[in-house]
Amino acid sequence: MTTPRHIVCPHCGAANRVAADRPAAQAKCGACKAQLFDGAPHAVDEQGFDRHAQKNDIPVLVDIWAPWCGPCRSMAPQFARAAAMLEPEVRLLKLNADEAPQVSARLGVRGIPALFLLHRGQVLAQTAGVMPTEQIVRWAREHLPA
Repeated sequence: MTTPRHIVCPHCGAANRVAADRPAAQAKCGACKAQLFDGAPHAVDEQGFDRHAQKNDIPVLVDIWAPWCGPCRSMAPQFARAAAMLEPEVRLLKLNADEAPQVSARLGVRGIPALFLLHRGQVLAQTAGVMPTEQIVRWAREHLPA
């Protein structure tokens, strides 16, 4: 028997146990009944970021951005397309640096847009700057745990 994976719902924040032998892409949240994966990144605040980073058994790719940042806005659709390609193996999140200064400081963000790939709370890789969809997907897959 395989161990179930814990997946945090991007809609309500509930931690869900998803059987390893069941398709995660079709899983629904036990609390709010929403799809756990919908092919789109989800905005989180500091508390939501910590919950996803710590409680998900899948890697988390977070885009740290700000609404006043032109490069951040130009990368947003690229990151959204990457979500459709990386889910359900990776959870994609968006974190507004202006609204999450503690997380930004803890991660050592020096420039935005910044991407951080985390697994069980540990940073696996980080990069900064605008990237096209294919490069985001390739970069994330290159740094996923074995």
